[in-house]
Amino acid sequence: MVEFLLPKNSRLTEGKTFKAEKNAKNIRRFEVYRWDPDKGENPRVDAYEIDMDDCGPMVLDAILKIKNEIDSTLTFRRSCREGVCGSCAMNINGKNTLACTKAISDFSETVKIFPLPHMDVIKDLVPDMTNFFAQYASIKPWIETQTPPPADTERLQSKEERAELDGLYECVLCACCSTSCPSYWWNSDRYLGPAILLQAYRWLADSRDETTGERLDELEDPFKLYRCHTIMNCTDTCPKGLNPAKAIAEIKKQLVQRHEG
Repeated sequence: MVEFLLPKNSRLTEGKTFKAEKNAKNIRRFEVYRWDPDKGENPRVDAYEIDMDDCGPMVLDAILKIKNEIDSTLTFRRSCREGVCGSCAMNINGKNTLACTKAISDFSETVKIFPLPHMDVIKDLVPDMTNFFAQYASIKPWIETQTPPPADTERLQSKEERAELDGLYECVLCACCSTSCPSYWWNSDRYLGPAILLQAYRWLADSRDETTGERLDELEDPFKLYRCHTIMNCTDTCPKGLNPAKAIAEIKKQLVQRHEG
C-alpha cells in the first residue's frame, strides 16, 4: 500500500498553552494556528484559556483579547467588525466564516481557529490574497458602456432591474466560498472560483452595463468557469447567506442561450 506523508515542515506541532487566571470561572479554550516565516519552524497550535465573563460574544472579540492581553505576537486581519469588509475571514472549527459575526456560543467545546485553507500563509491567520484579488481585477468589476451618458441624469434602472442585483452586490470578497471549493484548491491558477464568478455575474446582471458579449467571451473557458462541479460548498459556507453556485449556473445559462440564439 502506498503511504503518503506531508512534508516535514508542514506538520503541525504542539505549541504553548496560556492558562486563565485562577479565579476565572467561565473559561473557554481557543486553539489558534501559529506560523512565523522568519523563524524557520514548523507551524504550531497555541492554546489560550479565556475568561468569558471578561470577553465579548464573537470569535473576533476573543482573538482581539488574545492579541491585546495575552500574546501580542498573534497576527491576523480585521477592520469593520460588522461583517462588511471581509477582512477577518478564517476557518473556525472546520468551516470558513467571518470571525466578527461568528458567535462563540455557537460552539460548545474548544474553538479551533485556522487561516483560510489552501492559500499560502503570510503569517499566523493571514492568508496571501494576491491571486484572489488579481482574479477579481480580471473580470473588470465596474460598469462598462458604449453609449454616451445621458445629458441631464444618471443611467437609471427600474425597480425590477435593480432587484436583479440582490444577492450579488452584498458579497464582501472575504474568499470564504472560494477557499471552501475543491475545484479552486486544485485549479486556483486558472479557475476563477465562486467569489469571483459571483462578482462577474453581478456585472452581467446589471442593466446599465453594455458589454455583456465581451464579458461572456472572457468567461467562456474550460478552466475559468467550467471547473465548477456544483459541489455547493460555496453556498453552504457563505457568511452573508449568498448563493455563488446559482450565480455560476446563471452564467452558464447565458452562454447556452447565446449559442442557441
